[in-house]
Amino acid sequence: MRSPDPRWRMSRPAAQCTMAPVLALALLAPVSRPPAMAGPPRALAIVHATLVNPGVPRVPDAVVVFQGGRVTCAGARAACAIPAGAEVRDASGGYITPGLIDAHVHYSQTGWLDGRPDAGDLRARYPYDSVVAALRDRPERFDRAYLCSGVTSVFDVGGYPWTLSMARQHEATPAAPRMVAAGPLLSTIDFWLNLPFARQFVYMRTDSAVRAGVDALARMGASAIKVWYIQVPDTVQQTMRHRLTVAGEEARRVGLPLIVHATELARAKEALEAGARVLVHNVEDLPVDSEFIALARSKGAIVIPTLVVLTGYEDVLRGRSPASRYPLDCVDPVTRSHLETPVPDSIRPPASRFERLPATRARSAHNLAALVAAGIPIAMGTDAGNPGTAAGPSVYAEMEAMQAAGMSAAAVFASATLGGARAMGRERELGSLAPTKLADAVVFDADPSADIANARRVRLVIRGGALHTRAELLPRPQPLSASAGGSGR
Repeated sequence: MRSPDPRWRMSRPAAQCTMAPVLALALLAPVSRPPAMAGPPRALAIVHATLVNPGVPRVPDAVVVFQGGRVTCAGARAACAIPAGAEVRDASGGYITPGLIDAHVHYSQTGWLDGRPDAGDLRARYPYDSVVAALRDRPERFDRAYLCSGVTSVFDVGGYPWTLSMARQHEATPAAPRMVAAGPLLSTIDFWLNLPFARQFVYMRTDSAVRAGVDALARMGASAIKVWYIQVPDTVQQTMRHRLTVAGEEARRVGLPLIVHATELARAKEALEAGARVLVHNVEDLPVDSEFIALARSKGAIVIPTLVVLTGYEDVLRGRSPASRYPLDCVDPVTRSHLETPVPDSIRPPASRFERLPATRARSAHNLAALVAAGIPIAMGTDAGNPGTAAGPSVYAEMEAMQAAGMSAAAVFASATLGGARAMGRERELGSLAPTKLADAVVFDADPSADIANARRVRLVIRGGALHTRAELLPRPQPLSASAGGSGR
């Protein structure tokens, strides 16, 4: 969940409610259920492609075999026998890699302003409760966009309670990316962007509220405890720092990783001291220093830089399409229409509000280079769902910005595969193509570890052993009525 520039926010009284009853009630809400797999697809062998795994030499003319939803062999042709009856797909000239992982997404947001009325209020035309209901009930439009873009796993790092059951359901279908979800965010501000019957932001009002929140999230099946650690006035900051520490202690007690949104250097250090395993944004206000790097190294923390999400806000609020930064052909028709149509002049902020963004972007890129030089683990994540950052192909803009910041293409590729798997806590199952790992892969027409721009050249996607061509994953035609509202219903 990206916090836009505070000057873009509207003020509105936050609803007062306790956490546990509201979250329990929200669990009763219906959630779209993808069709369960009748069983793993038959064995599949991809042949004659170059095998590219993060951190190891390429294997030309390789064979990769998927069977029973797992990789059973990945290597030289002489080393991998093809099972009798397997489907064999010739991928000559291609490069087979583990599926890409977007380690920072939000299925509770749309990629446009109808899902973030705090950035631009269009609720009179796109009622927020209807938008959220459509997000809950129609995840397939984002699922297809991710697979179409070569993304086979995502980490939903904050949203409505239904994202937790959605994540479990996604695991059962090859028509959706795998998902790990954190669920509702603990927040240092009483942010109003909730619904009367469910909260995605839970205010850290007291120590006991933090403890109750962590307990509730653990019982609900959250995969991590996320804290939205927003800077608050100095008179309150020490209190919130203490409550962040409480959240870290409680997360350890229930056996869940602490992940933290902290974009200021001082706050990011406090997050690491509280035990954050993942920082879901880079530091943006100041250059990272030796103390920060030492803390990150000592804690074994992973940083997800999210370099381009603010550019998405700028695109939307200036009335520009993000199509100049990443292709929109994998994006569902409703979201694409919104992104390609200028917003009303009435909600556009003055140009002066964007004056600091170039400096912020440059500082974030500089900090990423410093972290990479220091050997701090990096995972690729887009913050998809925020305005101008569409689910799926926004990964291309993010990865290319990481390469432009000084990371090698091979390092960016590793951050978008094994790095993402580590951020999700699933490196034993995902992030490389090796025996016993899950059967998720992409065949590209050119090598993304040589130039990350080649990641745009998706040929085939394998999810759970099921094979999809990119053409099959492009958005399906929508009935005319679907374009009438922001929710895409």
